Amino acid sequence: MRIWVSRPEPGAARTARRLEGLGHAALVAPVLRIVPTGASLPPGRFDGLILTSGNAVAATDAAPRDLPVLAVGARTAERARRAGFQRVHSAEGDAGDLAALVADTLAPGSTLLHAAGEDRKPEPAASLAAAGFSVTVWNAYAARAEEALPEAVARALRAEDEIRPAAALHYSRRSAQVAAGLCREAGLAGAFRALAHYCLSPDVEAGLAEFGLAAHFVATRPSEDALLAGLPAPD
Repeated sequence: MRIWVSRPEPGAARTARRLEGLGHAALVAPVLRIVPTGASLPPGRFDGLILTSGNAVAATDAAPRDLPVLAVGARTAERARRAGFQRVHSAEGDAGDLAALVADTLAPGSTLLHAAGEDRKPEPAASLAAAGFSVTVWNAYAARAEEALPEAVARALRAEDEIRPAAALHYSRRSAQVAAGLCREAGLAGAFRALAHYCLSPDVEAGLAEFGLAAHFVATRPSEDALLAGLPAPD
């Protein structure tokens, strides 16, 4: 099966390799670009660094490497370790699991630095603040939408042969929204609708629901392993 991978790099290439290892063909055409904001490290003393995405790691050069890191999942935790952080904990889940990990690891009243994207969600900061933690948000990176649908996927969606993708993987609500919107602007809404949509979580699927679409599959846990487990075995 040929599958459109619309997530930004560097994750898109890694996903493509996994798909090919499973016997599928990957069409890598990201609709978002991850860029650092250049925002300086907020002043002050912090008891922990929250990472809700591996995309933030590249912007954390100024953060002390002995600062405890509370990461949302194994992939983000591994990127933090490779960046030199010495004490890294992984929630192995979503924002709710991350808030629980922080509460289990640090004392109430601890000061936390959340290295986040500009389009961040309220969680886990809202739950942590309610639990007595002080959270400072650091807008470390931004996801910029492409101005037009990448030509590689536009050409493939217009095709009537084997290069046309049969499915799309969606890793974030934003990327699902942008992919759907760019397809509509390119006159390819019908072709996008015809794809089998595989979503990392119910929140990601909500990005498709705004366009009247339902996912073919939603992972039971927000991990790539759970997402790829939903794909059919190659013929």
